[in-house]
Amino acid sequence: MFHAQQYEGTKEKDYGLVIKQLDALLEGENDIIANLSNASALLNQFLSDVNWVGFYVWKEEEEELVLGPFQGLPACNRIKSGKGVCGTAFATRQTQRVADVNQFPGHIACDAASQSEIVVPIIKDGEVYGVLDIDSPNKNRFDEEDQLYLEKFVKVLEKHI
Repeated sequence: MFHAQQYEGTKEKDYGLVIKQLDALLEGENDIIANLSNASALLNQFLSDVNWVGFYVWKEEEEELVLGPFQGLPACNRIKSGKGVCGTAFATRQTQRVADVNQFPGHIACDAASQSEIVVPIIKDGEVYGVLDIDSPNKNRFDEEDQLYLEKFVKVLEKHI
């Protein structure tokens, strides 16, 4: 059974704890919907100042990222490769950390309240499986340390896909 934790240490210590929680939470479960659902719920309760945490999964036959499990307001259902922050992270295979989404060319505004965003590609067996997408109503919400630890979070998640 999962118990919510109080995250009161340094950012490094708290991210370390949430990454360990993710690994334990997903251990022994191979259903992707269950794992992505729990991963988004875990991050949503851990992160402050965010308004959307979720996943888009690549559907090869449709050539689009399709909305997966998430926490937040309803979102865009489909995103083309190279479009918006999520599609750019998918196409480049690189994390996109955007301090002000209004300055990102081609930003897709699913929630008008979102002001900053970080998107981390999920790579499984050398192929981009999808992306972790996190939005904040605050500009400059995500820094280099967030990026580092969210990339580590995704590496643990990749083991359970």
